[in-house]
Amino acid sequence: MDNRKYLPFLIIGIIAIIILFSAANRVFFRIEASERAVLFRSLSGTLEKDDIIGPGWNVKAPWNEVYIYEVSENKIEETMDVLDKNGLSISVDVTIRFHPKYDAIGTIQENFRGDYIQRLVIPEARSTVRQVMGRYTAEEIYSTKRPEVEASIKEETRLVLGAEGNEVEMKSLLIRSIKLPDQIKTAIENKLKQEQEALAYEFRLDREKSEAERKRIAAEGEAAANKIINSSLTDELLKMRGIEATMNIANSPNSKVIVIGGGDGGLPLILNGN
Repeated sequence: MDNRKYLPFLIIGIIAIIILFSAANRVFFRIEASERAVLFRSLSGTLEKDDIIGPGWNVKAPWNEVYIYEVSENKIEETMDVLDKNGLSISVDVTIRFHPKYDAIGTIQENFRGDYIQRLVIPEARSTVRQVMGRYTAEEIYSTKRPEVEASIKEETRLVLGAEGNEVEMKSLLIRSIKLPDQIKTAIENKLKQEQEALAYEFRLDREKSEAERKRIAAEGEAAANKIINSSLTDELLKMRGIEATMNIANSPNSKVIVIGGGDGGLPLILNGN
């Protein structure tokens, strides 16, 4: 049996299958949970930017295009050279975490053609870091106002990326490191050390002054108390206290010899006792 007569049909069948699979890939598409998509109608030249396609299987005409965006959190790490308020060069390492706004994929595609990280996120982040750090001195950036600098960069970058037309949500911005020229870094660290030593010295002085003041007040109080006591010790009071003491001794079980009137002012004199 000659099978060669079936060869054209076999070839046609294979071509049909290839065309079918190709068409299926052009018609059916799947969006993952971490993705969103927007449809472009080639015949009309219309981008359906307000109709965001969510996760799942979807169908489209073969001549239309689908632009798929990853909307899970993304991260970029940048190293850049910036100038401080005085024109000193500083190297800064920055990490930015962000993602496109889920309902704004169409706007991002329209404005940046899918390359929004290189055309939007990185340039704007670099620009903001330079602008903010240009308001401070190297010492403030490196030590005294670092939290303030970092907070300003975060807030201003967030506002720029999230503005209408940009539509990127920044989750966080971290300054990983700030590198100064060695001589500037050493000078700043020495200055900070001297300031800490000065503060510690002032603290010791204040503590010693406080202790001296406390002793002065205590001495004045003790002197005033003694003055009051001395002014109250009259001869009559001393005699009365002596009589009371004699009575207490007389009631004691220990043996003793008491001479009445033997002491100063006629007070009892105790000669011995057990």
